[in-house]
Amino acid sequence: MVDMKVVIAGNILALLKKQNKKQTDLADALGTKKQTVNKMLNGTRMINAVELKSIAEYLGVKMEELTRISSGQADTNVVHAFMGKVQSEQAKQALQIADEISDMILFHKRVRENGNAMMDAWEDD
Repeated sequence: MVDMKVVIAGNILALLKKQNKKQTDLADALGTKKQTVNKMLNGTRMINAVELKSIAEYLGVKMEELTRISSGQADTNVVHAFMGKVQSEQAKQALQIADEISDMILFHKRVRENGNAMMDAWEDD
């Protein structure tokens, strides 16, 4: 399964680079902080539909271009690769649980890293 947050972030980053624009420019256009845009583009914060529409307008593209999955983007999740090879329903359920647990671990790791980065910013003041 393809992570749409990653797909959208990658598409936005590619368009920003192509148009020689920076994340700070996008933050100004959205009326938000650079840190918020950074979280959107590193996958720790979901981009809502209103923000996606605003980003598309800022970049001069249709929203569909931001959500397009390129043909070269394959599913590289190891658990998903095994999912098609197991025969029993019990094994499939176990792999599904493993996939969900790994997603939670990665999410909490990113939250902790962002929290630490935010604390560092407070301590620098």
